[in-house]
Amino acid sequence: MIHACLIFNTAGKARLSKFYSPSSPQSRADVLQTIFTLVSARDDTLCNFADLPAGQTCFGEPGEQVDLRVIYRRFATLCFCLVVDESESELAILDLIQVRAHSGA
Repeated sequence: MIHACLIFNTAGKARLSKFYSPSSPQSRADVLQTIFTLVSARDDTLCNFADLPAGQTCFGEPGEQVDLRVIYRRFATLCFCLVVDESESELAILDLIQVRAHSGA
């Protein structure tokens, strides 16, 4: 399941943030900051998949442990990120990002 779709610029400003799991505005802001920090610190030679730290409780039911992965792709000054659980195919999500970014919509 896709839990969030995020687009950041290189300065960390969110250009788009869509959450598909219910959460509070404060926890969403924390997740945005965490994901930007995680993705911006990664070298370009590393793969485009990163595990979200286990302490993120923004997604899923309270008290439920959900293993989430951030799949991202950088295009010029924008970084497209999707937060997914283990039921999604990482390569399919990466292809979705590629198609969506090049469609211009």
